[in-house]
This record gives sequence, C-alpha cells and structure tokens, in this order.
Amino acid sequence: MAELLQANWILLVVALLIGVLVAWWLFGRQRRTTITREQSAQDDGPAKRNQALMDAPPATMRDPVTPTPAAEMLAGAGIAAAAGAEREVEQAEARMTASTGSDDLTRIKGVGPKLAALLQSLGVTSFAQVAAWDDAEVERVDAQLGRFQGRIRRDDWRAQARLLAAGDMAAYEARFGRL
Repeated sequence: MAELLQANWILLVVALLIGVLVAWWLFGRQRRTTITREQSAQDDGPAKRNQALMDAPPATMRDPVTPTPAAEMLAGAGIAAAAGAEREVEQAEARMTASTGSDDLTRIKGVGPKLAALLQSLGVTSFAQVAAWDDAEVERVDAQLGRFQGRIRRDDWRAQARLLAAGDMAAYEARFGRL
C-alpha cells in the first residue's frame, strides 16, 4: 500500500485539490442576497427613540407600588413575588379562620396552606372533625386529595387533631415535635 501511495502521490494531491475546489464551488462561495427597503417620507433620519422612556425618571427614583397578589400572579412576577403572595394568602386564611371560629388546620404536621384550602373546600374546618374521622371517612377524603393522597395516615392526622382539639400541647409536642 505504501508503495502505491509513493508512486501516485501527485495524482492523489491533484484529486484532493479538485475535491476542495468542487466543495468550495458547491458550498463555500458567497451567496449574495440583495435586500431592498422601501423608504417612506417618515423614514428620513435615523431611528427615533421612544421619548417617553427617555424622559421617565429612573426606576430607583420612582415611588414603590405594592401590587396585590392577584396582580402579581397575572403579571408573572416570579418566584419571590409568588412567595410573598403565598404569605399573604396564609395571612388571609388565618384571618378568615379567626373570624369564622374554625381551627387553623396548618398546625397539623403535613398540612400546608394549599392542603388546608383543599380541606376547607371539602368542608373540613376544625380539629374535631378530623379527630372524629373513621376509616371510611379517611378513605373518602384521601381519595379527593390528589397528589397529597396518603398523607392522612402517613402523618397520623387523626391523632394530631385529637391532641390539638383537646389543647394538650405537651402531649402533642412529645409525640409529634414542636409546632
């Protein structure tokens, strides 16, 4: 094989050059595209800037405006704003709980604000209700919890609710930890 290459190296170089020229002709030559633009009477000068943006005060000098949680969600305000909105929802739920006389279900370990709202939509508003559930009621409610399914038994909500309804914080903290 080496002898064949030594004898015909000139032909191989010529073939390589022809291949490069053909490839350049097919793929590499510049393709010139002409773009035409129609000019109107308004386009006489350079691009005009938005004068309103130029005249507006810098964002650091503007008065801070506190948007409502609904406005934040609609505007896609981001993770930090969503956390603030969740805090406001939790506070609103706590105020609603205090005004209606129902219990704060988020005190049960494993029940967060979303799950508490879901339970409230199912008509569960007090520790006494949760403590009184039998196995059939646990199955019925658990089937409606969606992605939270299985939490009732896993976190032993009924025992937690019994202790919280009775106001026995020492027994609750001994068994389930601090609130």
